[in-house]
Amino acid sequence: MSSALVFPLKCAVQQYAWGKVGSDSEVAKLSASSDPNFVVNNNATYAELWMGTHPKGPSTIVSPGMPDTSLAQWVQDNPTALGEKVLHKFDKQLPFLFKVLSVNTSLSIQAHPAKQHAEELHAARPDKYPDPNHKPEMAIALTPFEGLCGFRPLEEIVGFLKGVAEFQAAVGSEAAEVLMTAQSSGQPDQVSQAMQRCFTALMTCDKDTVAKQLASLLDRLSKQGDVAMSDSSKELFQRLHSQFPGDVGCFVIFFLNHMRLQPGEAMFLGPNKPHAYLSGDCMECMACSDNVVRAGLTPKYIDVSTLCDMLEYVPSSPQQQIFQCQKHPTDSSVSIYNPPVPDFAVAKIQIPSDCAQPCTYTLEAVDSASIVLTIEGEGEGTTPSVAEHKVKFSRGSVVFVSANQSVDIACRSKGMLMFRAFCPLE
Repeated sequence: MSSALVFPLKCAVQQYAWGKVGSDSEVAKLSASSDPNFVVNNNATYAELWMGTHPKGPSTIVSPGMPDTSLAQWVQDNPTALGEKVLHKFDKQLPFLFKVLSVNTSLSIQAHPAKQHAEELHAARPDKYPDPNHKPEMAIALTPFEGLCGFRPLEEIVGFLKGVAEFQAAVGSEAAEVLMTAQSSGQPDQVSQAMQRCFTALMTCDKDTVAKQLASLLDRLSKQGDVAMSDSSKELFQRLHSQFPGDVGCFVIFFLNHMRLQPGEAMFLGPNKPHAYLSGDCMECMACSDNVVRAGLTPKYIDVSTLCDMLEYVPSSPQQQIFQCQKHPTDSSVSIYNPPVPDFAVAKIQIPSDCAQPCTYTLEAVDSASIVLTIEGEGEGTTPSVAEHKVKFSRGSVVFVSANQSVDIACRSKGMLMFRAFCPLE
């Protein structure tokens, strides 16, 4: 194994059209902070920073005395750096991709398949579903962050069907009546089936009908007519229609919870959960996969029948969609977001600004390879195994930490904020 087990990475920036522009993007600002050669173009979009081994944006090693190679190749050459349990469960692969997202315009209405379903989709349509893996995701807000996630409480959906005539026209009166009847029954299975029928009816509605009803609602809102919608719902509808005119996804806001996360709040997007990111900056961690089933707010391939068949039709409140982190049992600086999947967990490390100077913080050893991104603050890290090997932790820096390696960070600022992705196998 290579002697350096903790080292900095240079990471890929993805410039998708939905990203924030220029220096409004946290992705751009983090990249420019850590790389003096990174020049921010204020006419360009900067959507995602990728930290990991994904072949579409692999991280590379940038450390004196180490080979100029990709992290993926280094892991293949040094597999024990993954940790014994990760090594055996994930076949010598880093199982997660860590990201920063800067969202300016909405991403697609989508969901991700469970593992078995992903295998079936990949076998049947490998051109559309390029791998057999699942793709659970965790989004943690860095700034106020907006998204859609999970189905609304039933009474809210029924309220929109009764109060927004255009929405009911697109769904159809028959399907709407079935959902209202199911509401009265109070039977979860009946509610789920009726929700699926309603959602499918909307998503398969004739495009001309959808466009006509969207235009009608837009016209009523522009004239400040009496519409049974909150001000925030009106604003969201108008915003999405300006981004995707005539798209059925504009009506989906009446089905899904409108999430407004504050910094540090998170949502976990498990299999079959409908969602869309709308605006803001977030950390994201996900299993390594490209499997996305889309059905609205996108120019990309949509697969309406697959999406409607696979979704989890369970009413919930926005509060139920917020994923609760847990405090570390012995380190008050650490909060852990540990979703119910083996592929990844994320630790938020907040060294307080009133930490006595000089302050040394020990990044604990875990039995998994990990990737650490510094959002705020500055420090210099050393490892007990190679004391003379120093690694800089500063805004935008990305550091790979091999399994079972601790790092002592000498803080050189008042406080630090870092996020660390790792594999939580026990």
